[in-house]
Amino acid sequence: MRQRRETIEHSFGNIKSRMGATHFLTKTMPKVAAEMALHVLAYNLTRVTNIIGIKPLLAAISA
Repeated sequence: MRQRRETIEHSFGNIKSRMGATHFLTKTMPKVAAEMALHVLAYNLTRVTNIIGIKPLLAAISA
């Protein structure tokens, strides 16, 4: 349980704080799933940018 709190729940806490609220702006499950997917994509891109930097990320995308 401790390892889960350190790895998984930290990510969801960051995503929720970036959303600015704890609720979704859309209704119906497909729209909420798409909104969550966009939040996760933005979180992952931010993590990659912070870990490897912007120049290597752009080089990898253009390759």
